[in-house]
Amino acid sequence: MNVFYLVVQQTMFFAIPLVIVALGGMFTERGGVTNIALDGTMIMGGLSGIFFINTVQDTMSGTGLLLIACLISAVTGAVFSLLLAYSAINMKADQIIGGTALNIFAPAFAIYFARTIQENGVQQIQFRNTFRIDHVPVLGDIPLIGRMFFQNTYVTTLIGVLILVATVIIIYKTRFGLRLRSCGENPHAADSVGINVYKMRYAGVVISGILGGLGGLIFIIPTSTNFNASVAGYGFLALAVMIFGQWKPIRIAFAAVFFGFMKTIAAAYNAIPFLAALPITSDFYKMVPFIATLIVLAFSSKKSQAPAAVAQPYDKGGR
Repeated sequence: MNVFYLVVQQTMFFAIPLVIVALGGMFTERGGVTNIALDGTMIMGGLSGIFFINTVQDTMSGTGLLLIACLISAVTGAVFSLLLAYSAINMKADQIIGGTALNIFAPAFAIYFARTIQENGVQQIQFRNTFRIDHVPVLGDIPLIGRMFFQNTYVTTLIGVLILVATVIIIYKTRFGLRLRSCGENPHAADSVGINVYKMRYAGVVISGILGGLGGLIFIIPTSTNFNASVAGYGFLALAVMIFGQWKPIRIAFAAVFFGFMKTIAAAYNAIPFLAALPITSDFYKMVPFIATLIVLAFSSKKSQAPAAVAQPYDKGGR
């Protein structure tokens, strides 16, 4: 049973950032802008959050410090996403090229920044993980469920669940959600009834930046004790989760759990007796999440129903 609990907990560590970042991608694409810069956004969010933790960890620790770092990462992601928003919405530039440029810029900037601000000139930013919650009072005592979700956990798990619930409500139960979806399906029709398409698209991109930056920090915290200008391609994996989830929050959540489980196999196969006994190299297990991504997308891409106007620049005077 200990192996079972380990697998569940590790799956949640990998699935929660996937859910958050994939939902960010969903927001921006629902508004009509594709954001392949999620990987770069995660890197920038992770950089700012980990740098803050590294700077103040001698005077602060625990969940309070993590929550402040999450806020900083989210703001960083929002600011970074404005670069894509301006190029895609105002300048009507190719959104794929713009996103690619940001993905190239982010790790280069992170390495330069880390080497500049640290006396020893290394690019890794170290931090002490004081954020794990060994046992949540009352909830941690619930049979089975308590040990799976409320022991050896992080407050980021709760944040991820709250974001999922909030996303479902916003997208399907609010005027903002309806307007955002209309801008991604038929922006000219939305404009004809008085909706400001530019503002809605900006809102979608900024929300994706907030969630992308937050997801970058949440990915790093449970899986490492240093930041090395990389999130292991998680932003691209989040895009696959979004597509597999058909741009729908609940389906995205299930897809994230599936890919999180694949990532757990890659990272913790040594702790699973059955997998450890197989005559398979560690390199193969490291490829498992990406092999699964290719297989899933190959079989599901034909049924994908992306927003009709996604990645199409909107010209208010054109048709």
